[in-house]
Amino acid sequence: MRIIVPTKRVPDLVEELIVDDDGTALDPDEVETRLNEFDEHAIEEALCIKEASGAEVTVLSLDGEGVDKTLYTAIAKGADRVIKLEGPEPEEVTSNYALATLYAEALADLEYDLVLTGVQGCDDRDGQLGPLLAAMLGLPCVSVATDVTPEGSSVVVNKEYSGGMMARFRVQTPAVLGVQAARQTPRYAPVSKVRQVQKTSSIDTVEVEEDTTTLCGVVAMAPPETGDGAQMLDGVEALVALLEDKGVA
Repeated sequence: MRIIVPTKRVPDLVEELIVDDDGTALDPDEVETRLNEFDEHAIEEALCIKEASGAEVTVLSLDGEGVDKTLYTAIAKGADRVIKLEGPEPEEVTSNYALATLYAEALADLEYDLVLTGVQGCDDRDGQLGPLLAAMLGLPCVSVATDVTPEGSSVVVNKEYSGGMMARFRVQTPAVLGVQAARQTPRYAPVSKVRQVQKTSSIDTVEVEEDTTTLCGVVAMAPPETGDGAQMLDGVEALVALLEDKGVA
């Protein structure tokens, strides 16, 4: 089985997020990025399938700051091949539709049985990359997947619904799956191993054309407004006095 995992880097939510001067996006020069958390789970699930059934895993990502490290780390974890998509600047790819178009263009020249995406990105939370990519490729799609098991020319997929309800699907391959969580915690690649991989492995590159179609866009973006702050109360008596003053008690 040949598995491809499209990934992207997203703003690191631990760091302060700075809006650009236009007020429509985060400032790329001021924002630290990291591999999307759900993409880490997609990579891990692909590697688990590889260990169980001998699959071949390819990880790809759009070019940008930190992408080389992301791809070398994927090799250090066990990926067989990594591909960097060159062409558009990351800040120009402003929607999952545009990103899916670029991935679909790259996948047109690759052989695969399964495409595993993260179920969503922390920068948009719309969960549409997998379904959009599947539609462009003309493939079946199951999202919010928590376990994937190959069985012949199909895969058995566990899907989570709201309220904790679980369902099991049998999906014919090739197919696109949006991974909610891998069957185990994503593995850690030591820095020393990543550095060794950088010396001994290479990143393939594929040219893709920027998609200029704009179906939706951000009109305005701003940090949350700061309120007056919280009032700290010292003991129950202070709370009771405040409630009485407000006419509650």
